[in-house]
Amino acid sequence: MIELAFFITAFTTMFVVIDPFGTTPIFVALTQDMEASARRKIAIRSCLTAVFILIAFAAFGEAVLGFVGISMPAFRVAGGALLFLTALDMLFERRTKRRENRAEEEERPDPSVFPLAIPLIAGPGSIATIILLAGQNPGIPGIAAACAVMLAVMAVVFVFFLSGGLIARILGKTGLNVLTRLLGMLLAALSVQFILDGLKAFGFAS
Repeated sequence: MIELAFFITAFTTMFVVIDPFGTTPIFVALTQDMEASARRKIAIRSCLTAVFILIAFAAFGEAVLGFVGISMPAFRVAGGALLFLTALDMLFERRTKRRENRAEEEERPDPSVFPLAIPLIAGPGSIATIILLAGQNPGIPGIAAACAVMLAVMAVVFVFFLSGGLIARILGKTGLNVLTRLLGMLLAALSVQFILDGLKAFGFAS
């Protein structure tokens, strides 16, 4: 039986990593001057694409790691370090600027797959996170729990995309910046916990 604490921690981690508040303004910018129906289709395609990618990594990510000789404790340490770097980017606003640059690198009529699904939603951070979460509980229950948490977060992302313009107007640029920094602090603490769990599995920490 998977404890409720896992779902709360997992949801918080995945929510902070995917960062709907940071991704939504970019979605709004990429779909500006489009009709509501077109924005809705792009939101659906981008979220579904990201979901399939993350499910694939949740199901087969640990097997791929085992095939190349990487243990889950080692991946927890590496994943925690990657998430910590992401947290630093959020705290110092580098992540938002990098996302905006990615969005501007290649303008396409349909941005649902690139850059929205990859790498803004299903990027290195979210892929590492879902592999870590699936590995915390053995077997199919662990994969199912990680996927359920991811689907809950993706539902939030989809709702944010559909109401992106309203959210951006309500929070404003200052509100989004403050929220991003608060989420960055939370992610930094969670990433350190991942590293400590990995070290504990190796016997380096009590």
